[in-house]
Amino acid sequence: MAAAAWVWRWGWGRRCPGRPGLPGPGPGPITPLCLLLPLLGLVAADITDGNSEHLKREHSLIKPYQGVGSSSMPLWDFQGSTMLTSQYVRLTPDERSREGSIWNHQPCFLKDWEMHVHFKVHGAGKKNLHGDGIALWYARDRLVPGPVFGSKDNFHGLAIFLDTYPNDETTERVFPYISVMVNNGSLSYDHSKDGRWTELAGCTADFRNREHDTFLAARYSRGRLTVMTDLEDKNEWKSCIDITGVRLPTGYYFGASAGTGDLSDNHDIISLKLFQLMVEHTPDEENIDWTKIEPSVNFLRSPKDNVDDPTGNFRSGPLTGWRVFLLLLCALLGIIVCAVVGAVVFQKRQERNKRFY
Repeated sequence: MAAAAWVWRWGWGRRCPGRPGLPGPGPGPITPLCLLLPLLGLVAADITDGNSEHLKREHSLIKPYQGVGSSSMPLWDFQGSTMLTSQYVRLTPDERSREGSIWNHQPCFLKDWEMHVHFKVHGAGKKNLHGDGIALWYARDRLVPGPVFGSKDNFHGLAIFLDTYPNDETTERVFPYISVMVNNGSLSYDHSKDGRWTELAGCTADFRNREHDTFLAARYSRGRLTVMTDLEDKNEWKSCIDITGVRLPTGYYFGASAGTGDLSDNHDIISLKLFQLMVEHTPDEENIDWTKIEPSVNFLRSPKDNVDDPTGNFRSGPLTGWRVFLLLLCALLGIIVCAVVGAVVFQKRQERNKRFY
């Protein structure tokens, strides 16, 4: 099967709503605009060809739902306050201290994939009087409740957090905020700091109480993780996160969870659609046992060295005590070296001058 293309503009492109696998909410007729995109000077990236055969139904949650009114459905398990209706899966109602999750039955053995999420976060709470948000998971352990948006801490895998409430009063970031975290079980998510110390990247995203549909897409291919959103009802993707060096194993589970505390919101999932990406791998990559890989990120600097930027980007953190000490030590050593070199040069010059007397 030939690898085909996901067409986009420089940056993130227009969603083609009728084509699964392209940025869009689901199957349907191909729009004239989508057909004209290649003629408008757009560039292509080797992703899917948009055919429905790339939709992996065993890992997707699509209307019409089966099992409405029950506590389970084929291919998916519920937990906590999760409720299935004919229009959405509600992870939590707009009530305090509720937790809910939904997890796929089947482990995913795709090395390259793309997940489209149609979701809605809404409630009666005014500004900063709502919470807490949704977590999207690709994780080893499923259906384990915990403090991280209704699921377990110290998880193995990937988490994408759609956080609506700033617990850290000193933060400069603007909420709602989307961030990603990769964990091998050794890291703990710090709610009091909104996960800043373990965050790899993030962006501000105004997805709460929108009158139109809201979408998120996450793509993982050959170590590159990208997250994009369509929140403005413009049928276009907007870049949120793009990082490389991410290593994720196969055989983990997709899921979504949400939690409320003293503040609350309705957290709804309308659909989860997983697409297989047709990507060629080298023979060495094909010989790797991807089920044995530890989740990791080859990051040039520690996420802890980053602080918030109101734009949603990272900038270098302030100088801590040990950094100041190292800078002063380097400066002192530099001064000593310069002094020694200067003294040697001065002495040599004096000796040379004596020879002429």
